[in-house]
Amino acid sequence: MPRYFMHLAYNGATFHGWQRQPNAISVQQVLEEALSTVTRTQVAVTGAGRTDAGVNASCMVAHFDLPFQITDEEGMVRGINSLIGRDIAVYSITPVHDDAHARFDATSRTYHYYAIHCKSPFFHRLAWQAPPLLDYEAMNRAADLLLEVDDFTSFAKLHTDNKTNICHVTHARWHEIAAGQGHVFVITADRFLRNMVRAVVGTLVDVGRGKIDQDGFKAIINAKDRCSAGTSMPPQALYLQSVTYPYYTPPGEKKTNIYI
Repeated sequence: MPRYFMHLAYNGATFHGWQRQPNAISVQQVLEEALSTVTRTQVAVTGAGRTDAGVNASCMVAHFDLPFQITDEEGMVRGINSLIGRDIAVYSITPVHDDAHARFDATSRTYHYYAIHCKSPFFHRLAWQAPPLLDYEAMNRAADLLLEVDDFTSFAKLHTDNKTNICHVTHARWHEIAAGQGHVFVITADRFLRNMVRAVVGTLVDVGRGKIDQDGFKAIINAKDRCSAGTSMPPQALYLQSVTYPYYTPPGEKKTNIYI
């Protein structure tokens, strides 16, 4: 059966995460129902990751199979977009080799977490209102430690079906944005655990507030205990920003986040 990659983005506020849920609406469910309607066949969609409830994606990649070749990819994109509402946007559908896998073939994923420094009636639904005087230099010194470890049990959601909590982080840093009006935490890794980024950010914020120092942050990592780390941050400020593959780049990748 022909396999296709889909490049899309979504605002996670109205969804109970990416993955199908028995009693709540998910992004996966909406896409599968739209694809099944457009193609008149039952379609299953597999995403590059499973974002939590309320988390956004500026760039999600998913794959699906069809019992026929798509002859008008742009027309199918328009058809899907007409059915999925305003909070999801499909940008492209691209044929790939039959064993391509949106989740398992991804070599890295990048998340952004946005913190704004001034009160805004517009951005509060899309970012976190940061307290004044956070020490971002101290937060970055602590974030450097994430590149030196591979066991992220202290930042993993408890009681999940993870077979391993091993991840390899290649970038973790706060960057100033919007002419000093905020910061974004950018983190790249080969894989992420459930709730991992929000737990990492919450613990780094404790560093920025002076509640813990760099040695304390290192001790939290080494404890391998979620209860030792900081609180999980609000989901609306978190974005899956990019997914990389050795053989695929989302065509004309769009920057949908309001800050970049």
